[in-house]
Amino acid sequence: MTDLEQSYHYNVMRRAIEVIDTRGDSLTLEGLAAAMDMSAAHFQRLFSQWVGVSPKRYRQYLALDHARRLLDERFTTLEAAQAAGLSGTGRLHDLFLRWEAMSPGEFARRGAGLTIRYGWYQSPFGEALAMGTGRGLCGLAFAAEVGRDAAMRDLRARWPEADYVEDADAIAPWVAAAFSGRGEARLHMIGPPFGIKVWEALLNIPSGHVTTYSEIARAIGHPRAVRAVGTAVGRNPVSLLIPCHRALRKSGGLGGYHWGLPVKRAMLARESARADG
Repeated sequence: MTDLEQSYHYNVMRRAIEVIDTRGDSLTLEGLAAAMDMSAAHFQRLFSQWVGVSPKRYRQYLALDHARRLLDERFTTLEAAQAAGLSGTGRLHDLFLRWEAMSPGEFARRGAGLTIRYGWYQSPFGEALAMGTGRGLCGLAFAAEVGRDAAMRDLRARWPEADYVEDADAIAPWVAAAFSGRGEARLHMIGPPFGIKVWEALLNIPSGHVTTYSEIARAIGHPRAVRAVGTAVGRNPVSLLIPCHRALRKSGGLGGYHWGLPVKRAMLARESARADG
């Protein structure tokens, strides 16, 4: 499947999510396909190509109570995941992820002296903005819900003193690995020490599983810092690869997502469908 096809399929899913939220379980396959201006056969084929399950089953994954079922059925404590060696499966498919963090002093300089190259790419979840240094990807944002301008402003504001150069080819191999699950995607995590700890904990959540903000707080040794953990999760600069979409509220609610809740729901639903498959 080409990048353009993946992005097209996500945009179809995005529209489907909106229709499902409005009309819920009353929709038939034919009715949902008609809302997408497609034949039922074509719509079913797109679903199967994108996620590998039927539209009916995928609708169940997209339901708002799916997050609660994930907590009931697939809640994975970070300590248990790490002890069982599950952190590798928490990364994107079979991707080999190598990462290193910027020192506190480097972070305090707000990116001064860094050259960050960036480009726009098609992804399974719509258009994506990726940024990287010579040491790896440092930013990955999804623009389907927030728009190009907001995504660019958001990432650049994190390292305001850096020099930015548009050069999609320079980081393309890492981006391709990130979205395909094949090859190596290096990460250069740029953030405060507390945030780095939170992001490292997120890597221990297996694909198709979830955890809570309070569990992350306990795992990093700060059980009372749930609010601070939530802020750090939301400030994760490399979405998807550092899977902040797998962090939920203790109640089972989705919580927020920096790049839009429809993107988070699609990510969780797709991972759950593949885990079940």
